[in-house]
Amino acid sequence: MRSRLKYISIYRIIVIVWMAVKFLLQIFWFQKKHRIWDQVTKRKWEELLTKQAREYRGTAIRLGGLLIKFGQFLSSRADLLPRSFIKELEGLVDQVEPVPFHYSKNILEEEWGCSIDQLLQSLHESPVASASIGDVYRATLHDGTSVAIKVQRYRVREIFNVDFRALRIVFFIIGKCTRYGEKADLPALYKEVVTVITNELDFRLELENGNQFKRRFKDFPSVYTPYYYQEMSTERVLTMEWIEGAKITDKVFMKKHGIQPEKVAKTLFDLCVEQFLFSGMFHSDPHSGNLLIRPDGTLVVIDFGMVGEVKQTDADSIRSMVQGFILEDYDRVVGALIEMDFLLAEADIDRVKKIIKQTTDLYLDGGFGKLDANKMNDIMDELQGFIKEQPIQLPADYAFLGRATSIVVGVLTTIYPQVDLIDWGRPVLKRWMSGTGSHASFYKEIIRESAKPLLSLPRAIIQYLEDGNKQREWQRSKLQKKFFHQFYLLYGLFTFLVMAAGSGMVVYAVVGSSSLLLMAGIVVGGIGIFGMLIVAISHFRMIKKTKY
Repeated sequence: MRSRLKYISIYRIIVIVWMAVKFLLQIFWFQKKHRIWDQVTKRKWEELLTKQAREYRGTAIRLGGLLIKFGQFLSSRADLLPRSFIKELEGLVDQVEPVPFHYSKNILEEEWGCSIDQLLQSLHESPVASASIGDVYRATLHDGTSVAIKVQRYRVREIFNVDFRALRIVFFIIGKCTRYGEKADLPALYKEVVTVITNELDFRLELENGNQFKRRFKDFPSVYTPYYYQEMSTERVLTMEWIEGAKITDKVFMKKHGIQPEKVAKTLFDLCVEQFLFSGMFHSDPHSGNLLIRPDGTLVVIDFGMVGEVKQTDADSIRSMVQGFILEDYDRVVGALIEMDFLLAEADIDRVKKIIKQTTDLYLDGGFGKLDANKMNDIMDELQGFIKEQPIQLPADYAFLGRATSIVVGVLTTIYPQVDLIDWGRPVLKRWMSGTGSHASFYKEIIRESAKPLLSLPRAIIQYLEDGNKQREWQRSKLQKKFFHQFYLLYGLFTFLVMAAGSGMVVYAVVGSSSLLLMAGIVVGGIGIFGMLIVAISHFRMIKKTKY
């Protein structure tokens, strides 16, 4: 009986809306009852959120439809939900019961316009995978070729359209009855949800995404994307090449076929870095079920229903933001956040800039090492409160990007626990920061890094002049330390260059058998090394003297 109820529109709307209203009432009553947020209150708050998340998950599994996909969508939105809620939603998509086979068979024959026997030699009635939108079956063509056929679930579009109406009501209630409605662009968020999920209901888009992915990464010899049978694919049916292999995390399979986990991890890392840092489409759901490994070690990527896009303007904005941090130019940082639509129109720009600067200064000055646990907790609470208060909303593509990154890191550490992400990523980051692969751009970045202390001096002076009289004494002490640090850094850089020049002269003299040049190189290199030692000792003494 309950399985039939989920197809009744009014029943679905009532269940979804009532669940949302109940959650809001529980949160309202909890906040009204607990005025002091001590450790006990925080623990009870986490327990309430976990209980709500479990109820949501149970209802989603029972009703299916939008609740499954929306749960998957929310699991990527750390800007919307607390971690305890998101943790319960992870893996929700894997808990879907398949529909009876006769429904899928009817859809196949409707979409193909003929009996399945005319196109298929055989079709296994038990699906190999089930998700909220479709079930995947293994079949054989008349020429003996094995294929995977993804069939849309029975009445799924109708169910999603009903759930969209329920979600609109929920968003209306949140907008009118909570403070969150004041700081978030709920209409834009609703449109985002509808657009992302509706696109997944058209398998023709998934086919095009797969082909686009294949074209983009055609030069990656160790990466493969399945072939799609366009003539056997429609809006509700997707037919693709069957892949023999195992999940990328199957270490027993790797050992059996002599596959090196480190090599597989490096292939996945290179593939994902190329997707996440440079403009173009990226796979939004790269979990182990969508990443297969063939017996020859080839990495196979499947399921392109959920994808995101890094636009060229976005890549430029992210690069500009990173450069802003490097050069202590927080106007550039905030400008990049606005360009990427992280900050809504009502955001307090000056306060955003201030909190970014304070946090960055604390990190760069080594302040984190001087803080006790209580002070650190106060800072973190202030940051979390600031994020909650400010109209900050993560665009869908960035949310998916963050989620995809965290999933990939988890997969990498499972495959190869010794992975060194910093070491692997250093060459790519150099190329990414320069904006091109040329050596000239790379050297520009080195010069820019070296010029950082000089570029920050004028801003420090302006800041000093603009500060009030009451803060001048404190600022003078802080600026003195900063000037001295930059003074020694510049001299350290100069002595390093002298040492490098001397080393170069020695190498050139050895190759050219020039004793005079060899002697000169040793002298110059020695001066550089001696100078670096003097600078290092003086810098250390200054730090020790001014430490407080």
